[in-house]
Amino acid sequence: MKLLKSLVFAAVMAIGATPVVAAPAAPVAPAVAAPVAATPAPAPVAAPATAATPAPALDATYVPMKPTAGIGMPVQGGVDFQPQATDLGQRAYNMNNYILLPIITVIALFVLGLLLWVIVRYRAAANPVPSKTSHNTFIEVVWTGVPILILLGIAYPSLTLLAAQYKPASADAVVIKVKGYQWNWGYEYPDHGVAEFISKMLDEKTAVANGEPYQLAVDNRMVVPVGQEVKLIITGADVIHSFAVPSLWTKMDAVPGRANETTFTVNKPGVYYGQCSELCGVDHAFMPIAVEALPPEKFAAWVRFKGGKMPTDPEAAPAATPAATPAATPAAAPAAAAATN
Repeated sequence: MKLLKSLVFAAVMAIGATPVVAAPAAPVAPAVAAPVAATPAPAPVAAPATAATPAPALDATYVPMKPTAGIGMPVQGGVDFQPQATDLGQRAYNMNNYILLPIITVIALFVLGLLLWVIVRYRAAANPVPSKTSHNTFIEVVWTGVPILILLGIAYPSLTLLAAQYKPASADAVVIKVKGYQWNWGYEYPDHGVAEFISKMLDEKTAVANGEPYQLAVDNRMVVPVGQEVKLIITGADVIHSFAVPSLWTKMDAVPGRANETTFTVNKPGVYYGQCSELCGVDHAFMPIAVEALPPEKFAAWVRFKGGKMPTDPEAAPAATPAATPAATPAAAPAAAAATN
């Protein structure tokens, strides 16, 4: 009995010790992500085009000003300077009329009286024996010292006036290029975009119809603003001319190959006439100048009328440019990248 139990126990132990070999598992296929449908990107919304803001309408009308009789032009039988339209001209006018003319008048009357006194006092009938005086120290000191004092008194206002006439123009001066031709004038406004235009004398019929003096009226005037300094750059195209406007106290030679400068500031609106003041050929007498001084706003309108623009005019807004369309990014790109990883 014991032997039987021993055999059974040994058999059980043998069966339990035999390793059980599991069947090889079937290979597992790697999981493949199901394709994700690309979500279409929303259609880009174009930015609304920004309409160009139109510049405000600017006045560009110009009607030539009518001249005032006796102002800015010579008058029949006139012996005085023309009424001045610049402060510098008025200053020169006052110096001539209230300093130079009185001094000249006093000296002329004194010398004339002295001559008359000598003629009567020292005539042969009154002086049968002529004086043999050789010199007189007192008289010599007087006739030397007094003229020196007079000249010193004239020198200061004369030199300051001369310096003022050649004072350099300010930075904001209106620049006009003036060119003399045989036998007309050319004007150009480089800072305002106004190209050169030619100014010619009007015929008598047209000048009279316009209410202007014949041989002074022109078809195209030089136009300047009132109250703003004007700088003229003057030259000649062929021979020597001279730009002269008496009522503006302005005169400067126009020399070929040379640029001369002068300045003036008109203090009242009006039309001011001048002429070429240098003999320049057969039609020298038919080369007038007309300067029209306008208030600043009307001067600006004239500049625009001529196709130019003022430095203060607003720039035109640039044309509207459609916004760039952003490139569409496929929504599946990140998912695909993750799947491949």
